Formats: sequence, structure tokens, C-alpha cells
Amino acid sequence: MEVSKSIMEESPFTPFHKRLTINSAGGPFIDGYILSIIGIALTQMGTQFHLNAFWSGLIGASALAGIFIGGFFLGYLTDLIGRKVMYIAGVALITVFSILQMFAHTPLELCILRFVIGIAIGADYPIATSLLAEFAPRKQRGLMLGSLILMWYIGATVADVVGYFLLGMGDNSWKWMLGSGAIPSLILLLMRLGTPESPRWLISKGRFDKARVIVKRVFGQDADIDGLIEESTEKTRFSKMFERGYLKRTMFVSFFWMFQIVPLFAIYTFGPQILDAFHLGKGNIAFIGEAVISFFFLLGCIPALFLVNTMGRRPLIIWCFAFMTLGLLILGVFPNASIWVIIGGFAIYAIFSGGPNVLDFIYPNELFPTEIRASAVGVATSISRIGSFIGTFVLPYSLDKIGIGSTMMIGAGISLLGLIISIAWAPETRGLTLAETSAVKGPEQKIPARKAN
Repeated sequence: MEVSKSIMEESPFTPFHKRLTINSAGGPFIDGYILSIIGIALTQMGTQFHLNAFWSGLIGASALAGIFIGGFFLGYLTDLIGRKVMYIAGVALITVFSILQMFAHTPLELCILRFVIGIAIGADYPIATSLLAEFAPRKQRGLMLGSLILMWYIGATVADVVGYFLLGMGDNSWKWMLGSGAIPSLILLLMRLGTPESPRWLISKGRFDKARVIVKRVFGQDADIDGLIEESTEKTRFSKMFERGYLKRTMFVSFFWMFQIVPLFAIYTFGPQILDAFHLGKGNIAFIGEAVISFFFLLGCIPALFLVNTMGRRPLIIWCFAFMTLGLLILGVFPNASIWVIIGGFAIYAIFSGGPNVLDFIYPNELFPTEIRASAVGVATSISRIGSFIGTFVLPYSLDKIGIGSTMMIGAGISLLGLIISIAWAPETRGLTLAETSAVKGPEQKIPARKAN
């Protein structure tokens, strides 16, 4: 491999990159699993805990509130103390508190436990994606980062299947559902042991010798850090995200993510109840229906992973938001249509959500420099969860008070806002190095218009 000043950007995809991608994808898998299985558990614990709409919404949304806290504060902490330590600690916390859920005796206890789990999940997004982005070669970065969200849907689909089979274990099967999240968390914890620190982060802190050792270990003894030293050694300042040149980027990544996941999280958390409102089955049949919808979400991510480089980031997100809005509009206008129309609406929304989904982790990691990269991903995660928390908390009331049709129309309106934001602010970053995508160039703060090779 030719040694140059851009060794990390121009490196081929190595076994190390493969392992790091898999280990980083474990976080979204656990997130999808934990946030999805609660919807099935809620259908059973409702009678045991005598849950009303308030407590159902609060339990469903408590992890989302934790994600807000974890992303907002721990992303910044990751920029201060490093990626490696946080990469391990968050998963350990998820493992312990997943087990503790099995011993909850009141709705409040369960809310607190899931809130803490949410904090750890919220922290893992900026930690894992920043670490992966900072090791990823330029040509493979979009595919590597985009593939993480694929694991979110795999985790959600696995949760649906596990929940379906655990339903037959009696009145306390909800405990086994929630506790089962500790299994993939423990496996991931063991897999992540030994992961090296990000050389880019070390260089941003002036620790050049340590960064050089890691670069040589990963890329070969002839590799060096010369090109990386030129990127940035500025001090981490949380306020930098809100200064001229980065404020619009912070608003873009935060709001497109929020408008994307408000309907998505509501559908996942209360999938069985939503399908029941569409008269698509009750009980176990509804859970199978939710698994089918999860498959559509998963299916939509696959072409998006390749289109993010061939079509480009900007056209992909715009066209996908347009069709997502159409899918929810169909569900809102025709709530009493045939089963094929309803499935079609869900399929359109789910499949085209693949574009914004894969860009959730790509855009915020590309648009900010190393010293605030994890902070930016954390803030985007947090702001997006404000809307998803409100949407998830309010959805049971919305289904009860205004019905499924009007609820879906509100979702279509939220998706339309995502389309407007993307048309106004989405940049094109394909084929550029991290130094280029994160740089602020001149008074107009334009990203260089270099095309992918």
C-alpha cells in the first residue's frame, strides 16, 4: 500500500475496517432491539401494572428521553476524554440495566431503568460513529457509516420475533423480553475489547506519538500521521457547533433527523396498536405484521447504502423524504382502504425511509471536524429525540382521541418538514475527505464540490 499524507483516507477496506464496522454496528442493533421489544412487552404488562395511556406513553418514551441526555452531554465528553473508554463503558451499562428491568415492580421503576439505558444508547451513537468515521477510508466511509442503521432494523426485526415467541411464557414473559437485551449487549461488550483509540482524536489533543503507534499498527509500519497532523489540533469547544459556519449544519443534521424519526419511532413503539387500528389483526398476528413492516424498513436501507455514493447524499435525501411523505399521506387519507392499500402505504414509507436512515450517521460525522465531531453527532441525536419523545408519548392519546387517519396525516406533515429542510440545506459530500467535508471555506461556508472517483 502506497504511503502518503492521506494514508487513512486512501486505505483499502481491510479486515480491521470490517471488524470495526461490525463492532460499531452492534450499538444500533441493541438500540433497535431495546426500543422495539418494549412495544410488545407493553401489551402484556399493561394488565399487570394497570397502565393507562399516560404510563404506557411514558414507559415507551423514557428510553428516548435518556437518549437525549446521553447524546447531548456524553458526546461532548467523548470529544474531551476520547472514544475508546466510552466505547466500552456504555455497552456495559446497557447490559447491567437490561437485567435490572426484570426486577422492576412499578411503572416508575421501569421508566427510570429505561431512562438510564437510553442514556447509554444516546452516548453510543456519537462514540461509535465518530470512531468509525475517523478510521474509514474516503471511498468506503458512506457505506461503512450507512450500514450501521441497517443493524438498527435487524435488531428491531429480531426483537419482534423474540417477543412473539416469548409471549407464551406466561404473565411475566415481559420480564424475559426486556431482560433479553442483556444478551446482545454482553456479546458486544466482549467484541469491543481491545479497540484502539482514534488517531485523529489523539492528534487533536496533541498526542502525536500515540497516534503514530496506532496508525502503524493498523495500516503498517510504513504508515505515518503526516497528513492527519494538518487536519486539526484545535481545542474542543462545545459552542463551536453554534458559531458561524457550523450553526446551519447543526440545524440541518438535527432537524432532518428529528422529522425523519418522529413517525418512525411512534410506529415502532406502538406497532401492534397501530396495526390493530388499521384492522390488520390483534394479538400475535399484529406482531407478525410489525415484523413485516420492520423487514420493509430493513429492505429500504440496502439500495440506499449504494445510492449514497452513486446518486449522492443530497438527491437521495430529497427524493426519499418526498416518497416517505406520500406513503404516510396514503395511510392518512385512506385509513379504511383495503389491506393492500394499507400495506402499500406502509411499504412506500418504510422502503424510502432508507435514504434518510443511512444518512443519519453519515452527515453529522462528515460535516464537523474531529474536535467536535462526537459532540455534533450527540447534539443531533438529542434534538432528534425531542420530537420522537413527544411523538411517542402523545401517540396513544392521538389514536384514542382523533383516530388513525388523522394521526397518519400528522406524520405526513412532519415528514414534509423533513423534505423542506433537505431541499433548503442538504449539502453534497460524496467523495470528499473528512478534512474537506468538515472545513469552513470563506464567508459562504461552502463545501468543496469535488466528485467521487
